[in-house]
Amino acid sequence: MLTLCGFAVSNYYNKVKLALLEKDVAFVEEHVKTGRTDEDVLSCSPLGKIPYIRTPQGSLCESEAILEYIEAAYPNPPLMPADPFAAAKVRELAIFIELHLELVVRELYTQAFFGGTVSENTQARVRKQLEKNIAGAKRLLKFSPYVAGDSFTLADCAAFCSLPLVGMATKAIYGEDLLLAAGVDYKPYIKMIGERPSAQKVAQDRKAATLKP
Repeated sequence: MLTLCGFAVSNYYNKVKLALLEKDVAFVEEHVKTGRTDEDVLSCSPLGKIPYIRTPQGSLCESEAILEYIEAAYPNPPLMPADPFAAAKVRELAIFIELHLELVVRELYTQAFFGGTVSENTQARVRKQLEKNIAGAKRLLKFSPYVAGDSFTLADCAAFCSLPLVGMATKAIYGEDLLLAAGVDYKPYIKMIGERPSAQKVAQDRKAATLKP
């Protein structure tokens, strides 16, 4: 059986968890905070990052690699198109969302979510980069009805877990959701995905973890 290690507030953890639930793969969860330096963690995730998984064959870190493994090891139901180019487009979109949207907006989280402060220079720089990147994302996001087309894919696992963070963080810092301001109307999509049992489980566990003292 697989063990998913990390914590339920992490969007990258939840991306993997959503895929496992969609595929009805048996797994257990192990709470692991990020940044740990003990050998038990570093032997599985050399930088102490989460998520990582333990499999009968060994451990695996980096969420994209984990999803690739899950898709190959548990092919049904498929979360990637059979056509090579269509599959590459799904990967392209998932990478774009995380690298060019979520990773950029992450610089704002200290102030947006955790009560810290982010310098005005950083806020201005991030906004400029996000506005450029959101315009790019708008060219890739389909919402027809899923982000990559007419089927639920691994790109939806990334989008459902990351797009709301972009919206909430920019709303908190700039007073407006930069996704909505750019015409990326993602909220009906999030509501639709949120009706899936897998997404409901992820959301419930995330909320419970957030409320813990």
